[in-house]
Amino acid sequence: MKKQIEVKSETTLTKKVWNMADVLAAAGVGFTDYIIQLTYLLFLKMDDEKESYGLGSALPKGNRWKDLLKLDGPDLQTKYEKILDTLKSKDGLIGAIFTEAQNKIQKPAMLRKLISMIDEENWFSMEGDIKGAIYESILEKNGQDKKSGAGQYFTPRPLINAMVDVVAPKITETVADPACGTGGFLLAAYDYMRRQSSDISKLKFLQTKALSGNDITPLVVTLASMNLYLHDVSPDTTPIKCVDSLEHEPEHLVDVILANPPFGTRPAGSVDISTMRTDLIVTTTNNQLNFLQHMMLMLKDGGRAGVVLPDNVLFADGAGETLRKKLLTEFNLHTILRLPTGIFYANGVKANVLFFVKGTPTKETWFYDYRTGIKHSLATRPMKRSDLDDFVECYNAKNITKRKETWSEENPTGRWRKYSVKELLARDKTSLDITWIKDKDDIEDVTLADLLSNIKDEAKEIATHSEKLAKMLKGIAE
Repeated sequence: MKKQIEVKSETTLTKKVWNMADVLAAAGVGFTDYIIQLTYLLFLKMDDEKESYGLGSALPKGNRWKDLLKLDGPDLQTKYEKILDTLKSKDGLIGAIFTEAQNKIQKPAMLRKLISMIDEENWFSMEGDIKGAIYESILEKNGQDKKSGAGQYFTPRPLINAMVDVVAPKITETVADPACGTGGFLLAAYDYMRRQSSDISKLKFLQTKALSGNDITPLVVTLASMNLYLHDVSPDTTPIKCVDSLEHEPEHLVDVILANPPFGTRPAGSVDISTMRTDLIVTTTNNQLNFLQHMMLMLKDGGRAGVVLPDNVLFADGAGETLRKKLLTEFNLHTILRLPTGIFYANGVKANVLFFVKGTPTKETWFYDYRTGIKHSLATRPMKRSDLDDFVECYNAKNITKRKETWSEENPTGRWRKYSVKELLARDKTSLDITWIKDKDDIEDVTLADLLSNIKDEAKEIATHSEKLAKMLKGIAE
């Protein structure tokens, strides 16, 4: 008789993930390596749970969680390594999940302990979304590592969900993210789309052809592929590829793009994309401008996009100005959401979401200022989906021609305001960096509450580093 396993909360299981990470750290496994070892083992366990609910498994027999449970010592280590070798050679999502898979846990006793800890819980049916929550926690920890800078632009789930709600992808449409990370946008779009119909042919299209994404890091390709598999995307497909999207012309045009591409210049040693492509609108080393023009080229006529981009896209001259003019004259750049600082891991990052449609010129652009006077911090005041309810309501996705400004001469603090394309094209360098609300905090009028919040954030970070140092010293002493 199968043991009954209590279903625990997302918070409880996230904490357990970090207890398991400590086990791996004690075994001498580095940070990135223990993320991926946890990924492999948690995936095998969740696949076992998925199968127990009658949802099937795409893993070949002899290469599943139950095959690890009955072993110990060197036999366990040998079996685990054979499973990794078998699964990374598979086609489709399974092969993508186990991209470049290797065992980094060289102590069989540690591997046995980790498997036992994982087996104590029911991960697949936890309250909340295991497919995103656990790995968001892992990436958040990594993003807080100031030295690596990893994950610093990790997109908050509330922002992803609001963007999906207003772009409103249909179950018959194709959705792409050329810098997909762990697949947050694709997963949110998938969940949004599958609620629209119970028609078998439409669901099959959604599970096999609707989604596509690229990323250049094997680890996040693994995480994204695992998340899609656990959401019942067909294991025979390979929607996530480990490639640099910018090096090649789009393989196919899509209906919808949802993305938060990397900011800054291309990494040292990267291929000069201008030598590999003849379709680019402008030549630049600016990563966000390259991704913007790549996505402009990826869309079908009538295709629509919601893309997170940093402030300099709104005012940079040269290539930036050229792309803004093209967006206004050959695309309908109908909406810009101005985001506050404090929602990304890098301090002070200022970003916006640009919403546009390909093939028709802009008549007017609507700005929503969710920046001026808005205070967020990851530790004490994280963004919630409800914070964006007013934006979603103003956006009026069902009929954007019926929008109504909340700004007026009588209400100068209204956050929703439109500008005609004529006004925008007449601005110096076609700058879209527009602010109209006056905020006393902009002149360094910092409140006591703000100071206390900042102190709490810094104290939390110091405590985290102190805890890591204490564990390291304890390990040395032992």
